Amino acid sequence: MSTPLTGLPTLQVDWQTLLTVNLPALMLVVIGVPLVLAAYIVGADILVRRLPKRSQVSVRPWVWVGPAIVIVGVILVYPMFGTIFRSLFDRHGSTFVGLGNFTRLLTDGGILIVLRNNLLWLLLYPGLVLIFGLLLAVLADRVPYEKPVKSLIFMPLAISFVAMAIIWQFMYYYRPPDVAQTGTLNAIVVNLFHGQPQTWVQDTRYNNFALIFIGVWGATGFAMVILSAALKGIPGELLEAARVDGANELTVFRRIILPLMMPTIVVVGTTMVIFALKAFDVVYVMTAGNYNTDILARRMYAELYSAGNNANASTLAVILLLAVVPVLIFNLRQFRAVESRR
Repeated sequence: MSTPLTGLPTLQVDWQTLLTVNLPALMLVVIGVPLVLAAYIVGADILVRRLPKRSQVSVRPWVWVGPAIVIVGVILVYPMFGTIFRSLFDRHGSTFVGLGNFTRLLTDGGILIVLRNNLLWLLLYPGLVLIFGLLLAVLADRVPYEKPVKSLIFMPLAISFVAMAIIWQFMYYYRPPDVAQTGTLNAIVVNLFHGQPQTWVQDTRYNNFALIFIGVWGATGFAMVILSAALKGIPGELLEAARVDGANELTVFRRIILPLMMPTIVVVGTTMVIFALKAFDVVYVMTAGNYNTDILARRMYAELYSAGNNANASTLAVILLLAVVPVLIFNLRQFRAVESRR
């Protein structure tokens, strides 16, 4: 319904539901949750104090960690095993098919394109983020206006991936050659290089690279900040001694800076690998998986909510899980190794 004067939609408010259902529920959450939390803390502490002193030391950590373990188990571990179990049945969930879903999907041409695209994300996204992040960290460390530069580069990280994708839709926007180009990239191609405008998002020759670059643009600031902190941890006396001994800047970087920063680079790199495996928003907003740009996470979403095929969605989720878990374990070990050296 629209008002005759402004054409704006009229806001319909169900006051009865708002006052009798929504408002009491909100008050219950706002007041009830802190009360339950406070009661648990006080009650648990009283109970622990009544135990023998030897037992208090071993019981107290579990009292505080226990609720978190239960919550993680309910919202993460239980759905994970449920998804694995569901992937072994047909789309109706009534017939056990074993690994049949995996065999069928992994031999499907469409899924092979999806896996190829995920491989591109895995190789290019972490690699380019690390290269640009390291380069910018080193360069920003040498200029007097380091903080403003880092703030500008870090700024895209504060934007959601959906917003990034919308911004880059304007950057990649295509118009026919006989009209003025309003997309930034095509305006540069036509006006500066006198070339033909390109359909950056639709052309299968480079649309995956165009999408990956959006992710790289968003994550480079994160890598730069972490790597810059590691760079500043290198003793200045060590670098000066190398320069006094005749080493040029390239040698100092290759022989001193890079080896000392390598543990941090590995941690950032593996984190980016996990981000690459979880990529979803950019592809969903830019192409919805069309033009051979689909990836595992978006295909899983489409199988679940568009096709209603729980078997395929669960199978793709398990494939994604199997790809993420080894990287996650490696990342945790590297993080602990870095912490132990400090």
